[in-house]
Amino acid sequence: MSGAGVPQIDDDELKEIAKAAKKLKLKVAVVAAQWHQPIMDGLVGGADRYLSAVGLDDYTMVRVAGSFELPVVAAHTTRNYDVIIALGVVIRGETPHFDYVCQAATDGLSRLSISTGKPIGFGLLTVDDEAQAVDRAGLPGSKEDVGRSSAHAAVTAALEISRLKK
Repeated sequence: MSGAGVPQIDDDELKEIAKAAKKLKLKVAVVAAQWHQPIMDGLVGGADRYLSAVGLDDYTMVRVAGSFELPVVAAHTTRNYDVIIALGVVIRGETPHFDYVCQAATDGLSRLSISTGKPIGFGLLTVDDEAQAVDRAGLPGSKEDVGRSSAHAAVTAALEISRLKK
């Protein structure tokens, strides 16, 4: 079920995250696909709302054509940014194209995060139909806000990595 198990983040936790992120001077890049624009607007909006809530509203936005391009462009952002949030949507069609794009984007982002040690928020919706995407896009009436949750995951991972380095 969409939205089941998503961690709830209260205002006190947001304040603590903001304090820690400010101290570290985290630099954030959002890499977002352009396909399925209304859904992407929701994902980008969710990431933006979260980043603003934790004081990281001075981030860089990079737009790419589609989800397949997310890993290669995210790779270039790892040079100058501490946190990368990758957002995209792939909706199943009638050909195996869905499988190839989803696998390539997922594998590429995973390998990139591990090889660079940089957290990458995984905001790639891989869904069977547009209704499932809308349900996860953080739009009015959506059950889930994957843009927000992927931004939260990446930022808090960066904070934990910083703590582990001490």
